[in-house]
Amino acid sequence: MNEYFKYLTTSEEDIDWGLYLKVAGYARIKADTQYPTKDHPSEYYFEWKNGRVLHEFQLNYITEGTGIFENSTGKFQVKPGSLIIIFPNEWHRYRPIKKTGWLENYVGFNGHIAKQLLKHPTFSSQQPVIQCGIREEIIDSYLKIFDLVEKEQPGYQQIASGMVVKLLGYIISFEKRKGFSGKQISKVIEEVRFLMRQNAAQEFDLEELARRHNVGYSYFRKMFKKYTGVSPGQYHLQLRIIRAKELLISTDKSIKEISLELGFQTIHYFSLIFKKKVGMNPSEFRKRLN
Repeated sequence: MNEYFKYLTTSEEDIDWGLYLKVAGYARIKADTQYPTKDHPSEYYFEWKNGRVLHEFQLNYITEGTGIFENSTGKFQVKPGSLIIIFPNEWHRYRPIKKTGWLENYVGFNGHIAKQLLKHPTFSSQQPVIQCGIREEIIDSYLKIFDLVEKEQPGYQQIASGMVVKLLGYIISFEKRKGFSGKQISKVIEEVRFLMRQNAAQEFDLEELARRHNVGYSYFRKMFKKYTGVSPGQYHLQLRIIRAKELLISTDKSIKEISLELGFQTIHYFSLIFKKKVGMNPSEFRKRLN
């Protein structure tokens, strides 16, 4: 089958969920074929000279062929492994080049959670085509969405919305990895993370750690934060707080004993940091969960 698409109905429950699907499908556009084809879903059909405006988000993953995508900010190359992000209420148009055609996999969705997720800096109308490459994780997410919407079993919208969130997560992850592919710094960061996890209670001289790996500290700190989302100091602190939670729940050790075991200088400082990170002091946390 060269084409499959399905418009999706939504209930108030689906809309209240925060992310709901409106359409999903795929199409193999053969070489020397008009695009969009006459079989294109009517609500989504457009003429090249006019383009179109949608009132939803769409993720269109091109796994074969090449083409172009245009919006108000410019023209962008599309090739195998390109993922096109379409934003609501923004003019755009796209098509494969005639000599190649292409294979497109798409899902349209909306909702207040969708709007929040698509505010992530990875997703921008300034750079609406992301070069993810051919990724099994991405195409597998689309295939699972297609299977869910075809069967339309109770609750399928909620499960499919989870697959969309997973898809967005993969895209962010792949984009973050691009800056580390083949670089020694990624190995350094992994070694430091392992060291911190194995010795959460230990104090670390982070500048000395960087020097030991022949890396300047400012570069190490910048790349560590880009890799993990937090600075090395905050990463280590979070590990200590996680360990503190475990000890508060699973042992009868006093709060003073736990604070000393985890390398905090005073019980007051430990309680202050714990409350800042968790929202309650250690005593309250222990009472609430025991």
